[in-house]
Amino acid sequence: MPLLSAFDIERILSASHDDPFSVLGPHEMPSNGRADPRWCVRAFLPGARKVGVTLPTRPDHVTALSCTDGEGLFEGVVGDLPRSAYRLQVTWQDGRDSVIDDPYRFPPLLGDVDAWLFGEGSHLRPYEVLGATRHVLDGIEGTGFAVWAPNASRVSVVGDFNMWDGRRHPMRLRRECGVWEIFLPGLAAGTRYKYEIRTRDGVLLPLKADPYALQSELRPATASVVARLPAVVPPSPARQSANALDAPISIYEVHLGSWRRVDEGGFQRWLSWQELADTLVPYARDMGYTHLELMPIAEHPFDGSWGYQPIGLYSPTARFGDPQGFRRFVERCHAEGLGLLLDWVPAHFPTDAHGLREFDGTHLYEYADPREGFHNDWNTLIYNFGRTEVGNFLVGNALYWLERFGVDGLRVDAVASMLYRDYSRKPGEWIPNVHGGRENLEAIAFLKRLNEVVGAERPQAITLAEESTSFPGVSRPTYAGGLGFHFKWNMGWMHDTLLYMARDPIHRKHHHDEMTFGMVYAYTENFVLPLSHDEVVHGKGSLIGKMPGDRWQKFANLRAYYGFMYGHPGKKLLFMGGEFAQEGEWNHDRSLDWHLLGDRHHEGVQRLVRDLNYFYRETPALHQRDFDRGGFEWIEHNDAERSLLAFIRRGHDDATLVVVVCNFTPTVHTSYRLGVPRAGDYHERINTDSSHYGGSNTGTQHGVARSQPVAWQGQPHSVLLTVPPLATVMLEWRA
Repeated sequence: MPLLSAFDIERILSASHDDPFSVLGPHEMPSNGRADPRWCVRAFLPGARKVGVTLPTRPDHVTALSCTDGEGLFEGVVGDLPRSAYRLQVTWQDGRDSVIDDPYRFPPLLGDVDAWLFGEGSHLRPYEVLGATRHVLDGIEGTGFAVWAPNASRVSVVGDFNMWDGRRHPMRLRRECGVWEIFLPGLAAGTRYKYEIRTRDGVLLPLKADPYALQSELRPATASVVARLPAVVPPSPARQSANALDAPISIYEVHLGSWRRVDEGGFQRWLSWQELADTLVPYARDMGYTHLELMPIAEHPFDGSWGYQPIGLYSPTARFGDPQGFRRFVERCHAEGLGLLLDWVPAHFPTDAHGLREFDGTHLYEYADPREGFHNDWNTLIYNFGRTEVGNFLVGNALYWLERFGVDGLRVDAVASMLYRDYSRKPGEWIPNVHGGRENLEAIAFLKRLNEVVGAERPQAITLAEESTSFPGVSRPTYAGGLGFHFKWNMGWMHDTLLYMARDPIHRKHHHDEMTFGMVYAYTENFVLPLSHDEVVHGKGSLIGKMPGDRWQKFANLRAYYGFMYGHPGKKLLFMGGEFAQEGEWNHDRSLDWHLLGDRHHEGVQRLVRDLNYFYRETPALHQRDFDRGGFEWIEHNDAERSLLAFIRRGHDDATLVVVVCNFTPTVHTSYRLGVPRAGDYHERINTDSSHYGGSNTGTQHGVARSQPVAWQGQPHSVLLTVPPLATVMLEWRA
């Protein structure tokens, strides 16, 4: 007679047992007065014909187990059993023999401290214990699986190793934290897997990818892949210095899938991480950028989301290779003196069945009420920021990219949508907070904690907020009441200045404030000036396409605008293609139009951007005091009639000084008197009208203006300039 009850047998056979470890594996039997312990061993191995227990001390001795049901459930009594070392000798129905380690003889994976920290939401690195983690237990190498699904009635790990059969490896529930776990001996890196989850109501969900998976299959496949956890990248004082508030930061924003493609077999394929390291990295370096910013590279099922609807938040997308390839890419960036920023999406996630949606049959990761948990604009779900385990998941993910790959920072997407409960919602479509207000207090607390943790654990790293409202203190420390970001994208500046540049020069005098208004609030935040991907999609056309006039004027306008941007306080960001005036609207499905560089106008814009980057980097006046009012002074901001601006930039050292003059009309101004703060020579370092850039080569004779003791425009001295048409000129002072 079987030692196991019929009820337990049925639950094991139907994969509905909520505690399989209480049944399977070794179980010490009552002694009944015997001196020697006896053990009952049970194994469920569908497809097995015979199963026996073998001991390392007696490899030739096999204790046969009896089949209790005819479907693969075996049990038997074994005498002196070293729990940690027995193996199962199996003869399968097809005649094959194998010797395997029993997963149900191994102890729990999650330590008590880990379980406690995860449950209270203070585990900074949950990815070290959750997901698929490589282990050596009792001298046996294998993979441990752990997944948070507190409301499930049963969870099994399935994959190629068990024929995707949820009956074979049901997991142990750690009730203190809602985590299911199991160790599968011998399971190697590269193995595909998912979780089969039965809800509390007994419903089998679609197979779920691992939220903590370190690697994923290439879409349209959706399985997770066992991978080794990358080693920690040591802290770098050099990277901390390069990411400082007073450092030059010029960011090249890139969508890896469309930066450049390779023609192969009649279609354009993506570049691999290695190919990107060999092409993109040296290109960005040679162009003078300080940082690359990659649009989201976390695994995502739909190309058309550009990565902004990620499923595998811990998994670098398989589109370009494996995680090791990405790690080498980051190393290559740093070796070439480039920082690397990742676009990071903690605001929402897609509704794909294999993802986080109703992960264990309940609204686990998302708010339950659609008025809180559903984005109408994007048809996505919103993380429940008030749940400690969700906060663990997201904050841990931030540290994962920063510590395990050594990336320099995270640009946090869609922060405005996180801050406000009524974001893009009509009255009645949102739920006020506990105070009756519109702010999402849980999201605000999450963002503060995120930035505090990053600041404490990875001081060299930076966070940048894409935040489009006037929410106060986004880039101010949390101890001062802010959200704690290092930088904030200046969306207002981008909108206003692009609107101005799109106007015909004859009308610009009526909209002069669109170029000057940014300085009214310039020091309320640590701003990045972005010309991002959002401005060259969805019918908005390209940057060059926004410019008015004939072909020459279009390019002149764009060059002048870039000069203004690099002279203006704030760090810089330019989306790929903008550096050579891509004419068509960005298309994520194809390569940039690199052939345009055969045209002198496009080549000229590229040369200008390169020179602007290098001059910006080597000139402290243009970057050291971006967020200090003393680093900027208007010379002329009221000359709307001529659409002309002039201002001073200063560095920490008073000896560094640059004067910037912008002319946004096609009129040349000869003998233009400009007030300057010091006596000396003012050397023309950048003239966007230079023939080198495709311009008319108009400018001050010999490129040098010597000051005269004539007070002008509130300055003690002045110079006479020839101001070129539709151009920006940067003059560096020398005594």
